[in-house]
Amino acid sequence: MNRIRKIDMTSGSIMRLVVLFALPICAGNILQQLYNTVDTLVIGNFCGTVSLAAVGTSSQPVELLLCIFLGLGSGVSILVSQYIGKGDWDTLKEMVSTATMFLYLCAVPITILGPLVSPFILKIMQVPDDAWGYCISYLGIIFLGTLGNMGYNLNAGILRGMGDSQASLLFLVISCIINIILDLLFVAWLKLDVAGAAAATIMAIYISWVCSIWYIKKKYPKLSFTFLPRRINKGLLADIIRIGLPLGLNNSIYSVGHIFLQAFINMQGSIFIAGCSVASRVMSIANVAITSFSSAAATFSGQNIGAQNYHRLKKGARQIPFYSGLITATAGMVLTIFCPFVLQFFTKDAQTLSMAIRYIRVVLPFTWTYAVFNCIINFVNGIGEVKYPTVVNILMLWAVRIPSAYFIAQIIDGTYIMACYPISFIFGMFAMLAYFHTKKWKEIRQLAG
Repeated sequence: MNRIRKIDMTSGSIMRLVVLFALPICAGNILQQLYNTVDTLVIGNFCGTVSLAAVGTSSQPVELLLCIFLGLGSGVSILVSQYIGKGDWDTLKEMVSTATMFLYLCAVPITILGPLVSPFILKIMQVPDDAWGYCISYLGIIFLGTLGNMGYNLNAGILRGMGDSQASLLFLVISCIINIILDLLFVAWLKLDVAGAAAATIMAIYISWVCSIWYIKKKYPKLSFTFLPRRINKGLLADIIRIGLPLGLNNSIYSVGHIFLQAFINMQGSIFIAGCSVASRVMSIANVAITSFSSAAATFSGQNIGAQNYHRLKKGARQIPFYSGLITATAGMVLTIFCPFVLQFFTKDAQTLSMAIRYIRVVLPFTWTYAVFNCIINFVNGIGEVKYPTVVNILMLWAVRIPSAYFIAQIIDGTYIMACYPISFIFGMFAMLAYFHTKKWKEIRQLAG
């Protein structure tokens, strides 16, 4: 077997290993944001505010239709990390084969249904008339990338579960470069507007997927990984569904909630939508640590629960969320101060800039609470305890975020609707901290001694 570069989180300095695991993901997240930011920069500078608003509001239909499978993909990642902790390669092989078959069973129907269902979702979202045609054009192309998108995310989850976070960085470097080149070609030169941006995105996605397949086959021959589906293990599929379905349903419920929130945003007009879209790109830069530390937390807890290393599990539960929050808070403070300067690269429209600055100053100073919340959720999911995080996520969205958004829009000022996010972040953080007082965690603490 070829020498592989993966991180064993069951021994050694916890934060050193977490940082080593998180750094490639963090770099990948930065590239992913660059990947997304290029679309925004090119469209904002070469197309206009309405096109910018259309791309910003079109992510929700895609998210809604993909979210259940992506949750199941997270279930695969959790199970892979647990079997790695046990050293059970035979089951890992069967798991990967089953997941590949399941990928095709899900991706093909979504590719067909996506363009048909999207107009209905856009109507619910109250998409402005001036942005409607652009949204339909963008989504009609972007759904052609479903198989590549789902396939890449599944493969990245498998690699993360194995402790290999470096490979995804290479894939993103390649796809990011290609996306930039194609964006400039299709949008800036050929003037294909949002259709060109969508075409560039899906081409880059498929390249990332193909690269991930090649890498897994080369570096992990024990997995017997194949491009096409081969066989399915019903028992392992049941395990994937048992862990992944609550995550997928949670994602789905969350996505539906985002549609309602986007509807509130869309009711404020295209300028406000564009401002929110621009602000989200800048905010994502400050939040790169969140996803990377959260992925590390899930892999850490999965490997250590599989190895029955309870003392180490208890120690990591304190350290990883703390540092994730600290790093996010620092980045958020810096970008909040300098956001007027940074935002000027995305749009020159004064009204759009004003809305974007307002959005960032209301939300970004509180995202450290979301970092802590998300890190604990992924840590708990890695253990295999998916029900508690699912309930908290549902409450955070439907009992806190959406009602507060409605109240702000109806009673205060709709252009401050983004305040619903920090309100829900704070609730979610304290709710997940409460997990460490549950019966399950008390059992782990007792086993830790």
